[in-house]
Amino acid sequence: MYGKMDLFMARFLVFLLFLLVFTSCKKSNEPTYLSKAKEFQYKMNIEFSDKQTSPLTDEDFVIFSHLDFFPIQEKYRVKAHFTKLENQQPFEMLTTTSRLAKYIKYGIANFSLDNKKLKLTIYQSVDDKKYLFLPYFDKTSGKESYSGGKYIELEPPTNDTIIIDFNQAYNPYCAYNYKYSCPIPPDENRLDVAVRAGVKRFVHHPSK
Repeated sequence: MYGKMDLFMARFLVFLLFLLVFTSCKKSNEPTYLSKAKEFQYKMNIEFSDKQTSPLTDEDFVIFSHLDFFPIQEKYRVKAHFTKLENQQPFEMLTTTSRLAKYIKYGIANFSLDNKKLKLTIYQSVDDKKYLFLPYFDKTSGKESYSGGKYIELEPPTNDTIIIDFNQAYNPYCAYNYKYSCPIPPDENRLDVAVRAGVKRFVHHPSK
C-alpha cells in the first residue's frame, strides 16, 4: 500500500525530473522533435496529476505518479505525403458507447516505416475543426499499448506533406476510465507494424 507521504514524494520527484528535463530542452541544442516530445510528456503528466483535469478514476488517481512512455525515437517522426480529400460527406464513427461521433475524411497520409509502405486516413471533427484527428491501431495494440488504439492531433498542412510524430501519440480517455465515450479507429487505420512510440498501456489499480 502507498502511504500518502510516500505517494506525494514520488509524484514530486517524478515531476521535478520532468521539469528539469523540460527546462533543459529549452537551453540545449537537441533536435526540435525531441524537445517537443519531452514537452508533450511533461504536459500529459501535469494534466493527469491534477484532480481537476485528470481522467483517472478515484482509485487510480490515488496511486498515480506518472504515465509510462515508449522511448522517444526519431524514426517515429515521419514525413508523409499528404493528399487532401475534397467534397467529403460527414459520416458517423463508432465509439466505445452508443454515441456516434461525426467526422469527415480530411486526407490521406502515405509514408514508410520499418521498410513498409503505409497509409493512414486523417479525419476532421464536424464539431471541432481546430485540429485534425488521427486514430490508429498497430501491432502493439492490446499488448504494449491500449487495446482501443491511440490518437494523434495534427495541424492542417499547408502543402502536400504532413509530419506525423508517433512519439506524441496518446491513449483515449477510455483507457483510464470507462465513463468516457471514445471514437474507435476505423479498420482502414490498422497499421501492419509495431509502433513503439507515445504512451504505453495503462496499468490500473490492483483492485480493478
